[in-house]
Amino acid sequence: MSLTIGPVHEDFVAEVYDVDLSKPVSPDVLDEIKTAFWKYSVLVFPEQTLDQEQHVSFARNFGPMDMTVLKSAVADQKLRVREDIADVSNLGPNEEILEESNRLRRLQLGNRLWHTDSSFKYVPALASLLYAREIPPTGGQTAFADLRAAYDALPEAMQLRLEGLVAEHSLVYSRERMGYTDWEDHERKAVDAVPQVMVRTVPQTGRKNLYVASHTGHIVGMDDRDSKPLIDELLAHAVQRQFTHIHRWRAGDLVMWDNRCTLHRGLPFDDLRFRRDVQRATSMDIANSCEQEGIPVPDVSLREAAE
Repeated sequence: MSLTIGPVHEDFVAEVYDVDLSKPVSPDVLDEIKTAFWKYSVLVFPEQTLDQEQHVSFARNFGPMDMTVLKSAVADQKLRVREDIADVSNLGPNEEILEESNRLRRLQLGNRLWHTDSSFKYVPALASLLYAREIPPTGGQTAFADLRAAYDALPEAMQLRLEGLVAEHSLVYSRERMGYTDWEDHERKAVDAVPQVMVRTVPQTGRKNLYVASHTGHIVGMDDRDSKPLIDELLAHAVQRQFTHIHRWRAGDLVMWDNRCTLHRGLPFDDLRFRRDVQRATSMDIANSCEQEGIPVPDVSLREAAE
């Protein structure tokens, strides 16, 4: 049986039926999924029942696995799940709801900012596959923004201005946006800044798109008095209502998105009262975005917040 694919918008977000991801998918079905993925950038697979190995096994179809940053970013915390899955729940290693002051909880609140996964790593993420095991009764949706449509809507003068520009990305930059500065020296060094282009092209489609996120803190070669307002302007442009979609989770949903051309953020919920167990398997891209665009890779390092 062929897949049933139901677009939510013309070329952004689609639901996929008639496939059981707990089993190995055939080459023909995988080709169908990839074709839909390149077109819609966000795919929703409802009513899946997956263990962690099945989850990771499907994700490997899109590239080598990205390891969670939590082990190095909050080094004093124990992981609840395996290292090739990012735990974006509000639960601790004993399945307890994290307390308000917990460092892991406070760091994870940054997931409510618009971001693209692992752009703070030299080789960023390609596909993220987030699986919902348990969801709160209210809130906790995930919003997505189409960076292809956002780029297309930019004035031509802005498109030309951004061509070839490189920005610095770091987990520190995004967390500073929400007031989190509780880093040990070795943790801060582990998430040092990396360069990424500001406009990139998805090779499977040839479409250009913005590549900017809350992890973006500085544009190489530009004074911060100019670069920070430009970053904020582009972020505000990219997440306008006409470019966005909100997914309302159901237990058993697996949602995958293309980090090269989308932003996402988790919407608030009462995380001190309700459990939200969502786990993400993430495949890595083939190379740094500068390398893929044929742009020389600058040497960057994390700037102090005072600068």
